[in-house]
Amino acid sequence: MTTPNTPLPVVLAGARGHGRRHLENIRRLQLLGLARLVGICELFPLTEEELDGFGPVAQSADFAGLLDSTGAALAVISTPIPTHTDLAVDAAERGVHLLLEKPPAPSYGEFRRMADAVASAGTACQIGFQSLGSHAIPAIRELIADHVIGEVTGVGAAGAWARDEAYYRRAPWAGHRRLDGADVVDGVLTNPLAHAVATALALAGTTRDEDVAAVHTELFRANAVESDDTSCVRIDTADGRRVTVAATLCAEQPGEPYVVVHGSKGRITFWYKQDRVRVHHADHGPQEARYGRTDLLDNLVEHLAGRAELLVPPRETGAFMRVVEAIRLAPDPVELPPGAWYTAPGESTGRRVVHGIDALVACAADTLGLYSELGADWAVRAPAKRPRPTRNDRPDEVRTS
Repeated sequence: MTTPNTPLPVVLAGARGHGRRHLENIRRLQLLGLARLVGICELFPLTEEELDGFGPVAQSADFAGLLDSTGAALAVISTPIPTHTDLAVDAAERGVHLLLEKPPAPSYGEFRRMADAVASAGTACQIGFQSLGSHAIPAIRELIADHVIGEVTGVGAAGAWARDEAYYRRAPWAGHRRLDGADVVDGVLTNPLAHAVATALALAGTTRDEDVAAVHTELFRANAVESDDTSCVRIDTADGRRVTVAATLCAEQPGEPYVVVHGSKGRITFWYKQDRVRVHHADHGPQEARYGRTDLLDNLVEHLAGRAELLVPPRETGAFMRVVEAIRLAPDPVELPPGAWYTAPGESTGRRVVHGIDALVACAADTLGLYSELGADWAVRAPAKRPRPTRNDRPDEVRTS
């Protein structure tokens, strides 16, 4: 891998929506003299106002052509999920390093195609799970190693968010499992609350694909969309532990998502968006601390300068992609009966709320149980469906229920 000089010439693919955050982050690095925005890949060019302060920037809807014409050393990809793999391969083939938004791909086969292309090219690729840049992650791992909470018995995660009808109209692919024959898999656990899954797996020490023994899924939807909005998964790890993640976009009172590490002598709760950690121990009251965070683009730049290891290379997201694959192969989400949800009163957005879901999500993280095991009358277990074989799939390691 070559180490380009700074300021690194950067192309941003997808500069609107979530991409605006990347645009502002590149602006920050440009002011520090570490990066220089040389290209924007968008279907519709950004305005002078949107690019204020950047100077001349090439714009094109042709990503590969833009990389060639600008001589970019680094690309940030924040485009629709189904486009991730092709764009990442285009970059790798040109020796361009990557920050690739999560989820890195809509299927395990596409993930492997991307990861193999990056490895073959010898380029650096950072996957955009920003929560994994939190300094709380190594701090919690140290607490676990020191047996502060005894033996780890499992990891749970809970995410109760709210999204209205406009959320599913924000883009043609939003709320889809498939679109025009291509996998999208835009579900609650694979996109908006994907960080809950990835962070729980990281704290369980289950980050690579071989660390996953089986994945059990329960997918539901209250909204009139194709994808799931209220779901849970349980991951059986290769070392015999259990990771359960429960999430919804139909919360009664939206709150901060969190991960709980359960131990024989206590627990550690991590609110990953706040970098806040609370330790409960049998011998003393709760202790709380806040931590800093390393920006993933900063880390990538430091890595290219030879000063840091990548925090989230593709190999460290293989376990997450096993979860994505299990959700992709699972039966389509079960539509919740009308009595299970209601429209939020006093709102004109058409936001649907599932009765009692906040408590159910929290209970799943606390007990490591699935919705069907926790007494939800609508969570009747669907009959198992044999996964359809796909490239690089290992059906014996994927369980749908």
